[in-house]
Amino acid sequence: MKTWFITGSSSGFGRILTEKLLKRGDRVAATLRKVNALDDLKEQYGDQLWTAKLDITDTAEIRKVVDLAFAQLGKIDVMVNNAGYALFCAVEEASDEQILQQINTNIIGSIQVIRAILPHFRTQGGGRILQLSSAGGQTTYPNFSYYHATKWALEGFSETIAKEIAPFNIGLTIVEPGATKTSFVSAMVTAPVMEEYDQTPAGDVRRAVLANAFPINGDAQKAVQAIIDSTDVSPAPLRLALGSDAYNDMLENLISRKEALEAQKSIAFAIVRDPENLY
Repeated sequence: MKTWFITGSSSGFGRILTEKLLKRGDRVAATLRKVNALDDLKEQYGDQLWTAKLDITDTAEIRKVVDLAFAQLGKIDVMVNNAGYALFCAVEEASDEQILQQINTNIIGSIQVIRAILPHFRTQGGGRILQLSSAGGQTTYPNFSYYHATKWALEGFSETIAKEIAPFNIGLTIVEPGATKTSFVSAMVTAPVMEEYDQTPAGDVRRAVLANAFPINGDAQKAVQAIIDSTDVSPAPLRLALGSDAYNDMLENLISRKEALEAQKSIAFAIVRDPENLY
């Protein structure tokens, strides 16, 4: 039996993950903004489910809830940084407040949850972190610029700290789902549309999403099971791509970036100070 700490547990991957873990006999510390959203599971599973209200844009609240979870549950084996959402709009359409909220939730909130849990993991001799990113942390789609900004930032942060925390027996996996049938689309935040962007790639993607023409082939139940299974793999895989679209789009982007970089090799090497001592 494992004990899991999960943010954003009321819907989407967080809800499905909570349900699956409870069903198999694990304990879950589920955090969410509306605690009563899990009343049905609490009634069914009792003390197997621990819940707490948490807004991950409140750093003080994060530390308080994490400390309380460890105090009341003892050891926690896995932390899942799941809370987050997408701001869906063209670059000029978003308000300043919307941009800040996207950054504060997806980047700073996730970082502060990790910072709050690391001292406990070090004290207990190890743990596992699952950081929810997206295929959009490795590739891009018009109308998701601010969402991509947060996921690319999380990828860089997570890849860096994975090296820092490995000596403490703490593993970290960046989870990168593609388009999956969850509440993700319905939970997207939008902004007033500017007609100037209507006949641009941003407008094309917006129309496809609103018309349900954007292919969503990922199975949420299978994706969540793959996430659970990854915690039994040692050492922890740095990344976990979920979905054929995630795999294909990320691979295409990596190949394109590699080709563009190789085309600039002569420029890159031309500016070195000592050609005889190349690094």
